Amino acid sequence: MKAATVVGLLLAALAAHGADEPGSGWRLNPFGDPFVQATQGLPGCPVPRGPAYDAAGMRQEAHQRAERGTTCWLEKKCAEPNAYRYDAGIAERALEAVRADARFDRSSVWITVQRRFIYLEGCVASAAQGVALEQAMQGVADVDRVLPLLITGTRAPPPYPVTGKLPP
Repeated sequence: MKAATVVGLLLAALAAHGADEPGSGWRLNPFGDPFVQATQGLPGCPVPRGPAYDAAGMRQEAHQRAERGTTCWLEKKCAEPNAYRYDAGIAERALEAVRADARFDRSSVWITVQRRFIYLEGCVASAAQGVALEQAMQGVADVDRVLPLLITGTRAPPPYPVTGKLPP
């Protein structure tokens, strides 16, 4: 079954169950984007929501993915016909790299991979640790970009959507 057909069926099912209604709270990861906690060394770090969409967001994202995913291949920057096909392998390699490096033990970081982009969300012990983490991720095979959305410590407001409320 083609991806567009699957997305269409999923959207229809969500609409039938009221997922399109304001305030319904439906949030999904319908595209299966890798989202994993890589480290847990800073307790109290605000937990990122991860790649989640309501029904309207999912429709918009499906359209954009069709365009963005093939651009890499059309520009001859990817061997795969869709940049999103790299994401699972990138996530595995990124996770291995972070967990194998003791410099990142005192951090709480989540990794999301979308279209060969690594999003780093969470808390680092120092700005230098954040820079080192970003540089380590840039060295992962097939990565196009690294987007660090990190806070130093656990008290600053995070630059990413979170699950639940933030601590006072």
